[in-house]
Amino acid sequence: MARKTIVVSIPVSEKCLSRLSSAYDVITLPNGLGSGSPALDTSTVWAVVTNGSTGLSQADMAQLPGLDLVCSYGAGYENIDLGAARQQGVRVTHAPNTNMETVADHALALMLAVSRDICARDRALRTGAWAAIRSPRPTLSGSRLGMIGLGNIGQAIARRGEAFGMTVTYTTPETMSGVAWPRVPDAVALAGISDFLVVACPGGPATRHLVNREVLEALGPKGFLVNISRGMVVDTAALVEVLQRGGIAGAGLDVFEGEPELPTPLRDLDNVVLTPHMAGRSPAAEEAQVTALLHNLDAAREGRALTAQLA
Repeated sequence: MARKTIVVSIPVSEKCLSRLSSAYDVITLPNGLGSGSPALDTSTVWAVVTNGSTGLSQADMAQLPGLDLVCSYGAGYENIDLGAARQQGVRVTHAPNTNMETVADHALALMLAVSRDICARDRALRTGAWAAIRSPRPTLSGSRLGMIGLGNIGQAIARRGEAFGMTVTYTTPETMSGVAWPRVPDAVALAGISDFLVVACPGGPATRHLVNREVLEALGPKGFLVNISRGMVVDTAALVEVLQRGGIAGAGLDVFEGEPELPTPLRDLDNVVLTPHMAGRSPAAEEAQVTALLHNLDAAREGRALTAQLA
């Protein structure tokens, strides 16, 4: 079977590239399709590997007359233009559940780290502090967990919260079937009854700045915000202002607006724990994502049914 050309428009591991290259001609553009490459003959590109953050626009697709398949390397797909894909006859897949457990573990780690003040106290202890940093800190047991979004990842986080003795409430546009946790109508109402507010909803225009000043004020000075979703869901300016004056107790952020450039005000705050959009990264998650990606590439090439097809 003739080798087909695929463009990988996001950073992936050498392991992933090696496995792809064993069956396909791979062109890497880790800064996105718009960054260009002397090796890129747009007429030969059969498939594009991207993710929800980088996506693939209508203009990108229009440059690729031979495009047959777009694979999102992960669950997110908010910046892939599904309407344009359908119009051009391009199939789109994603990889739900491949990193679900890893993301949920990371969310719990952020909840513990920010509430117990792990990072700041580690730094202080290394400089000789002791008695001043042994003050009591909130913990998860007996606290109230509010989930903004209750998809597969949100439910995995909620189950972990319950195992720590937390009570769970959620908000979504519609009531979720098959779950016993109570639902409230919106993020403001949820924040008002939560000690920990975890953002686990999809990104995209519909959820941009869903967590705004009103939501943060409702969360209050004893509340913690954790975001493992997309940076755009939280209004950064409002978050910084509220954190600076103690309007909420702290935040754990794996994602933020403008990444990878960290907003300077966040860098200077001790009541924030930050990680570099890595919640979904683990050896097990990577193996599952690569396997799902190769399955759909091979299935498309061989005329078999795709999994998790969006368009």
